[in-house]
Amino acid sequence: MENKYLNEAIIGNKNMLATFTSKGEMQRIYFPSKDNRQYINFFHTGVKINNSDLIYLHDDVNNVYKQYYDTDTNILNTEITNTYFNLKIVQTDYIMMKENVLVKKYIFLNDGKIDLATNFYIHSELLSDYNNQVGCKIIDGGMMQYAHDFSFSTFAKGRNISKHQINGSKNTIKRGEIYDKDYIGMSKDSSICYDLGVIKPQEKKTLEICVLIGENKNLSEMENEVERIKKIDLNKEYTNTKTYWRKYVKAHNGLNLKAPENSYEEKIYDIYKRSILLFPLLTNPETGGMIASPEIDENFTQCGRYAYCWTRDAVFMTKALDILKMEKETEKFYKVFCKKTQSKNGMWEQRFYTDGKLAPCWGYQIDETASVVYGVYEHYQYTKSEKFLKDNLQMCEKAVDFLKRYVKDWLAIEGKDEHDKDKVQQEIEANANHQDHKYHVSYDLWEMCEGIHLYSLASIYAAFESIMRIYKILGDKASDFENNRLKEEKIVKNERELEKLQTEIKKYINQNMYDEEKKSYVRNPEDKKMDISIIGSVIPFKVFKAKEKKVVNTVERINLSLRTYTGGYQRFEQDHYRNGNPWPIANLWMTLYYLETGEKKKAKETFDFVVKTAGKHSFLGEQIDNATLKPNWVLGLGWSHAMFIIVLEKLYKNK
Repeated sequence: MENKYLNEAIIGNKNMLATFTSKGEMQRIYFPSKDNRQYINFFHTGVKINNSDLIYLHDDVNNVYKQYYDTDTNILNTEITNTYFNLKIVQTDYIMMKENVLVKKYIFLNDGKIDLATNFYIHSELLSDYNNQVGCKIIDGGMMQYAHDFSFSTFAKGRNISKHQINGSKNTIKRGEIYDKDYIGMSKDSSICYDLGVIKPQEKKTLEICVLIGENKNLSEMENEVERIKKIDLNKEYTNTKTYWRKYVKAHNGLNLKAPENSYEEKIYDIYKRSILLFPLLTNPETGGMIASPEIDENFTQCGRYAYCWTRDAVFMTKALDILKMEKETEKFYKVFCKKTQSKNGMWEQRFYTDGKLAPCWGYQIDETASVVYGVYEHYQYTKSEKFLKDNLQMCEKAVDFLKRYVKDWLAIEGKDEHDKDKVQQEIEANANHQDHKYHVSYDLWEMCEGIHLYSLASIYAAFESIMRIYKILGDKASDFENNRLKEEKIVKNERELEKLQTEIKKYINQNMYDEEKKSYVRNPEDKKMDISIIGSVIPFKVFKAKEKKVVNTVERINLSLRTYTGGYQRFEQDHYRNGNPWPIANLWMTLYYLETGEKKKAKETFDFVVKTAGKHSFLGEQIDNATLKPNWVLGLGWSHAMFIIVLEKLYKNK
């Protein structure tokens, strides 16, 4: 597949997700979930005017572009003006709310003085392999590309194709010369053409294209489905889609933000609303699992891919969902996804598909497990639902038992558990790569460094605190614990053990992760680098208070070593991933810290960097190019948007 690193616009519904460039080219389309599977290598459209070669809509030297969403929706508009022929094209892309159909509406306006004989072309290449080879069949009004387990139909409403080419289209498409006598063939890429006729000066013409994805089943059923979609009133569907998203934004204005009064507030408001519109596009409605972002690197050229669910990222995202009155989605994440993905020994692996199946991993991160326990209690803070705590208590206890064993092992704390181990635990211990340790060493939250990390220990500390608070809430009613086979003496014993472990964690951090020469905490005892995640020990995990002397010293050191000349913060010293750019997450972490200390001016400075570097459509990226101050990697990162919402909540609480 071609490398396409920036999804600059995103649309979707509950089951489908599609991404686009700023020039309107569709890069990816996912169905039936947001992470599996993706169908297209490319989906190119273009026009042949009079006797010209094919003018690609997404790539021509004479094209001028303007792109925008319908206000408060996931409906994308791309205006393409070909200055040579003075042809203006408005391309509108949206996905129906109740059908698995992407609609591409084109309005053509001849803004010149000569007649324009116009033909519209679609050249689509699907991803194909030996085990699922793609073929194509011409159907009434379009083409059906298909493999063993799917069909991908592209067709127009109310128009027939004028010509097509199934085999060898790549050789002639650029000249707009396609012809094929065969109605069916074995090529993975095929072309179709619609003759729009002559567009006279100031005349408008409309073309509506539908992309329908479904199973490869009985041929007559698939053809009937195409005919059914053709009968749908697309004007009504457009209105319904617009209405749905606008109601969605209104219903989830959890912070009750009012209309902005100046351009600065408008930028904040736009990112806020785009966050509301993004989260459902990342979420599996059946399990509550959430991808980190739409995929950007299928070929593993720069990273290990992004369209998976990390429990750590999702816990931050669920906090944002709670702020935005999406409590049901949060509950589904914990009660369905987390229960489905928890290992027998209590831990969570690195990442999963959103349906709960294990995704490709390269090691575990202990904070993934700790974050879930912390997240369960955080959700309770918003809902005050004791039933939710009871429903997830056993899951949390299994996780905490694993965390206790891990901490005792790696911090060499006496009284390690010697009870029988399950097969998963035995396998992990058997493959541990550190002598004298039962458990495999953990990666840090950035997935780049193995060892004992301050952030990881802080997350475990917070998980222990969370389970003790859960015990206290449920312990007010003795009957609650009878139902969960919990006795008061067991709770007391657990609390004492957890408090002891918290003390040991804090002691270990102060003895091994505070550098007296630097006068600051460091991320781990080995490389002693400054790392923005050190702030996690203050916010959100509350191992230390924000104004403690050692913490203040650490923040000063972070400002000296991680803040760039633009005001953006890097993740850690000598970060070489994608050239070590600033991360919005890092700035938002610093904003949360300064809000905690009451330093509003500094909080605004760190926050403003994020606001001014948001993408064109108010999407937040993973990284920012210092030279251009534009996102240059992973637009629409759920973690970035979640942190933005968390910061906004704190900003409005502090007003």
